[in-house]
Amino acid sequence: MTKKNTFALSASLLTLAGGIGLVAQQSDILIKLTQGDRPVIAVIDFRGAAGAADHMNVLNQTLFGDLESSGLFKMAAKAMYPVEVPQRPEDFKAPLPPPAPAPVPRGKKGRAAVPRVPVSDDPPKPIRQGPWLTDWSAPPVGANYLVFGYAAVQGDQLVLFGWLYNVAQPNVSAAHVLGKRYFGAIDAAGAQRVAHEFAADIIAQFGGKTLLNSKIYFVSDRTGSKEIWSMDPDGSNQKRLTSYNSISIMPAVSPDGTRIAFTTFAKGNPAIYFHSVETGRRLPFYNQVASMNATPDFTPDGKEVLYSSTASGYAQIYAANVDGGNLRRISTSRAIEVEPKVNPKNQSEMVFVSGRSGPQQIYKMNLDGANVERLTTGEGEAANPAWHPDGQLIAFAWTRGFEPGNFNLFLMDVASRRVDQLTHGAGRNENPGWAPDGRHIVFSSNRSGSSQIWTMLADGTQLQKLTTQGRNSTPVWGK
Repeated sequence: MTKKNTFALSASLLTLAGGIGLVAQQSDILIKLTQGDRPVIAVIDFRGAAGAADHMNVLNQTLFGDLESSGLFKMAAKAMYPVEVPQRPEDFKAPLPPPAPAPVPRGKKGRAAVPRVPVSDDPPKPIRQGPWLTDWSAPPVGANYLVFGYAAVQGDQLVLFGWLYNVAQPNVSAAHVLGKRYFGAIDAAGAQRVAHEFAADIIAQFGGKTLLNSKIYFVSDRTGSKEIWSMDPDGSNQKRLTSYNSISIMPAVSPDGTRIAFTTFAKGNPAIYFHSVETGRRLPFYNQVASMNATPDFTPDGKEVLYSSTASGYAQIYAANVDGGNLRRISTSRAIEVEPKVNPKNQSEMVFVSGRSGPQQIYKMNLDGANVERLTTGEGEAANPAWHPDGQLIAFAWTRGFEPGNFNLFLMDVASRRVDQLTHGAGRNENPGWAPDGRHIVFSSNRSGSSQIWTMLADGTQLQKLTTQGRNSTPVWGK
């Protein structure tokens, strides 16, 4: 490869880092992701006794936020909640049967007397004794499920008592779905923790996966150079992981969440480095002699890494063990090919970005290099493919009909080639990455003025900005 081409490829890497015969079938793809109609859930504001009271705002905000952002529920409007709310199962009081109707007065000859006041056609109502399930299932709340409980201090711990009830059931015993205690420190962090854990158990009841303990890895230049950082799914706990004072970009995380691989210019030409997430130390990886080794990604079993290298002249796709051994070349075209991603459910299949047909497009092929197939038709430029955890969908960035360089995010059902557009005319949106729950996407966007990290549900809703300092890009979501 000529020096001119090497510089051009390095420039394209930095662009990726910061930067059809397809039928739009929105409902087909989104129904697969959202699983159709979502149950309505009501979440009361928990109260705290004694020392727990000071931390209830954090607890309530965290619990409601986790359930709302899960994408599994429709949240019942709190303005519609009844005045009386339960804190414990014992607070529910079944209404008494309605009183028997008064006997009809009889005339002197046994005939019914004409009533002096109109008789209501409405059936008699049960006698209310306190909070009951129908307070929540009936209008105006219209909930299917109710989350309630309270917090207290026991010894040196904050204790959350939480319950989940199916309020469509006829009695308290049948309504009970979940009841559990959660323990944490008597501070804001402890309140947040117990709320996260309670929300995770509720989400699990509906077949969802919690994002608790997952991490988002991304690139930030806030310290003056591009380094790899990590943060929690809500944007908290942002930490720098590398300190090479150079350009380190495009992180990938191992399936077990213990290692990250990334491209760095720390030694001059782009090379691949590995770090332990647990210790922060660099791990050994042999970079073959080339002007560029870049865009790494792990195989689903975590034993190998795929990446792009110019060892043969043009940037091609290679595979190797995670230490760099057992190296083999996969693609053999005279075009720049980068960003290999292996199907998480089919380790013999991968997608990648190639310029073999002109402007960069997304292709699919086997890991032995056979069965090369273009997924996008050549319209615009396509990049940054990311497999959904189910191995059937990909998210990717595409200019598709917009001005050059103005990427938006799309979903594709790989088997049918059906696509759905997630972002619309709000700056440059790229580098999508799937959350472990398969319902959330993290991505970079300059919609707020500079490149920042955002998350959203996989239907394009519930946008949340996670970063504000410096310029931030190329996120990936790990366990």
